[in-house]
Amino acid sequence: MRTSECDMVIVGVGGQGVILISDVIGRAGVLAGKPVRGAETHGMAQRGGSVINHTRIGCRFSPLVAPGSADLLIALEPAEALRFGHFLSPDGVALISNQPVLPVTVTTGRARYPSLDDLIEPLCGQCQRVLALDATALARKAGTAQAMNVVMLGALSQYIPLSEEHIIQALVEVVPPKHLEANKRAFALGKAEVE
Repeated sequence: MRTSECDMVIVGVGGQGVILISDVIGRAGVLAGKPVRGAETHGMAQRGGSVINHTRIGCRFSPLVAPGSADLLIALEPAEALRFGHFLSPDGVALISNQPVLPVTVTTGRARYPSLDDLIEPLCGQCQRVLALDATALARKAGTAQAMNVVMLGALSQYIPLSEEHIIQALVEVVPPKHLEANKRAFALGKAEVE
């Protein structure tokens, strides 16, 4: 029996803005009058460690998304998409930013980073749709590469039961005014990418 309207798992590495996405969704849910539950797990307490957030819209029970039941997987880093792909339901959608964040083992030559195809192909058999986008390039087009997470939020907005008006209102609450216009442009570019 379904206990929520939409279950999502948002993943990335420290410093990419996973928490901002979940914060905006939570605030937008409150503005819409919907219960939202969430739980986050941080990896290493530094830039580069895995970060995972469970967010459930319309849920009054556990904040955790069960493996195999997520409607959406939002990955700000492609290897993290594969690492947490087991959360996707067969009817789910994976939204993946295709720019890797290379770990130290790769930058020092001790390991090889897999190709994007090697990371995405296994996910194609696990869910209904996989969409990889160059969120970093779109964020640069919007005016700041740091808004890559908001590009992904714009893409995500097409799949969740929250209005764009509520999402933008929540974004206004969390983004500093001097960065707001670039973030609004980033949101619009991400949304347009999946329309």
